[in-house]
Amino acid sequence: MKANSPRRFFNRELSWLFFNSRVLEEAQNEALPLLERVRFLSISASNLDEFYMVRVAGLRTQILAGMNEPSFDGYTPRRQIEKIAKRVRKITKAQNLCWRSLRKALAKENLTVRNIDELSEDKLATLKKVYETRILPLLSPLTIDPAHPFPFIPNLGFGMALELRRKGRKDPLYALIPVPIHVPRFLPLGNKERDLVLVEDALEYFAADLFPDFDVVSTGAFRITRDSDIAIDEEAEDLVLHFEFLLKKRRRGRVIRLEISEAMSPSLKDFLIESFECWDEDIHQSDGLLGMSNLDQLVRRDRPDLLFPPFQARFPERIREFDGDCFAAIAAKDILVHHPYEEFDVVVQFLKQAALDPNVVAIKQTLYRTSENSPIVKALIEAAERGKNVMALVELKARFDEETNLRWARDLERAGAHVVYGFIDYKTHAKVSLVIRDEAKGLQTYTHLGTGNYHAQNAKIYTDLALFTNDPKMGADVGKLFNYVTSYSEPRNLAKLVIAPMNLRKTLVSLIDKEIEIAKSGGAGAIWLKLNALVDKDMINKLYEASQAGVQIDMIIRGICCLRPNVEGLSENIRVKSIIGRFLEHSRIVCFGNGEALPNNKAKIFFSSADWMPRNLNRRVETLIPVEATTVRNQIMNQIMLANIIDTTNSWELRPTGKYERVSVGETPFSAHNYFMKNPSLSGRGRALRISAPGKLNIPKRRKKMKDSEE
Repeated sequence: MKANSPRRFFNRELSWLFFNSRVLEEAQNEALPLLERVRFLSISASNLDEFYMVRVAGLRTQILAGMNEPSFDGYTPRRQIEKIAKRVRKITKAQNLCWRSLRKALAKENLTVRNIDELSEDKLATLKKVYETRILPLLSPLTIDPAHPFPFIPNLGFGMALELRRKGRKDPLYALIPVPIHVPRFLPLGNKERDLVLVEDALEYFAADLFPDFDVVSTGAFRITRDSDIAIDEEAEDLVLHFEFLLKKRRRGRVIRLEISEAMSPSLKDFLIESFECWDEDIHQSDGLLGMSNLDQLVRRDRPDLLFPPFQARFPERIREFDGDCFAAIAAKDILVHHPYEEFDVVVQFLKQAALDPNVVAIKQTLYRTSENSPIVKALIEAAERGKNVMALVELKARFDEETNLRWARDLERAGAHVVYGFIDYKTHAKVSLVIRDEAKGLQTYTHLGTGNYHAQNAKIYTDLALFTNDPKMGADVGKLFNYVTSYSEPRNLAKLVIAPMNLRKTLVSLIDKEIEIAKSGGAGAIWLKLNALVDKDMINKLYEASQAGVQIDMIIRGICCLRPNVEGLSENIRVKSIIGRFLEHSRIVCFGNGEALPNNKAKIFFSSADWMPRNLNRRVETLIPVEATTVRNQIMNQIMLANIIDTTNSWELRPTGKYERVSVGETPFSAHNYFMKNPSLSGRGRALRISAPGKLNIPKRRKKMKDSEE
């Protein structure tokens, strides 16, 4: 393969679709509990919705603007759309087959989604009662004519289209039954909700009652996806008002995908295409279930036998040893919390204690995404109301969380907090909290730096790292970071913290170059890397350079990976795997061998809020945090990274062809997720634990190198 060939990169969009196929494979995995498989199918559909709302919409916009410049992998926007359509057809076909299989399996567990023609007279009577009491009052059936124009259907809106004919006349008339968002997708027949009927089946069955003066000629279900990307005007005078305008505009974004039932008549199909003005957009006809993201409504807590066994996250023992005093525990030693295996409540307690502590004089906090009824925001409001100096950086540009963040910003301002919105042209993606406490020896800083958002619900399923430190140098660096986003004053003379967009890329390149030098001089160059996405072509080229110099590189890339591994002469020393399982891998970690094979005591270890994507390295405020405390280093390198590398139960290996192959579990199956659910962390307990795994297990051998001609 030529050094400058676009073929050395995988296409970003296609790589993401392969990731979503791995999610879908979990829905097909019979080793998982049944309702968890249903959940994975729902997630794969929800993921695809967002992909169309943002990525496909962006490509369509480029085509409409006449842009034909290929991406770094050599594909033009139009070619990418063609490749996406082909791959999506395979995914939706697999989703339909999976749903049919799961539907049969659910029926065996007395959770039956029935067709109308399967219902007895008693069940039909029950359905009629449910329909008339829970559905009919919410419906607004609408015939379309000059006096009744085609209504606005919101993003991901769902409904029934009907072709009617007035009795005694030949001219057709079209009608819609939009399904309101509060209507459940599955209607229960009986108190125990063991038998269910799809709402669209009920609407079709009772359609004639809604239009008694017409004959119903044909019906069909439809669903739309709208362009939900936001283009920010950098000249906006008031960012809050500008975002309020953009959010209203986004609700009416053009239809980017129209899904219709395969049995829909050609005339109804043409009516919808014309009405939604989506002649050139993706039109998907399916003989399966539209809107499979709604399948999450089937995941029931009253069937624990069909769910993952319950898991109770641990509270860090070291804080318990200090009677719950977060500041005393942090002052004694750095603490690394590994979510979701350790409770997010420790972060909440840290800020609650800061809000109530009379010695705390200031709190500074970034908020990128947070949950409804956020305990983090409530703690900040409490602190502000108690007269503490609270500065909250609320990122308005957090996609699909803009409205929530606007609401929290107003609540914080009313409480007396100082709210800022970062930069117009940068997103602030760093996850940082700084508490300043007035103590006998002067003002002391207590800092929280993380890889995950301050989102209590996500912290139950996302694997993330959170470091608490009393290190005054780190505290001073974080203070400079906050001054940067409030005053545009670029941080100077940082002692430890690395920040994008200033020097994060430069630092990573320098660290890789050091491993290249070590390998070229005959040493053991080694890099372990864990990310959600690897897209940046310059960083990929630097990794190729490292591989060619002999640096051994092991990477865990959960989602998009544009690097082509294990190609002779290009990347023969690079191994890439993806972990998809019970928890969503979200932490970003990188370890550099520093002269020895990993793991070793000399390694340079970092964790980060940033993936290796152009947007993260160039257009976001991100952090790269060096890890220095011995127990924290051991936890990250000898537990977290090693466990991910040797995982077989949840792992997929990326082949040079772009395909992923599930890793063989072998004679000794090992699941990183199960391991961390059962084993307390090193840092959380404050002392090393005796463990038999994963440290004694071997790192998998590398595959045989593949020549370019073999692809």
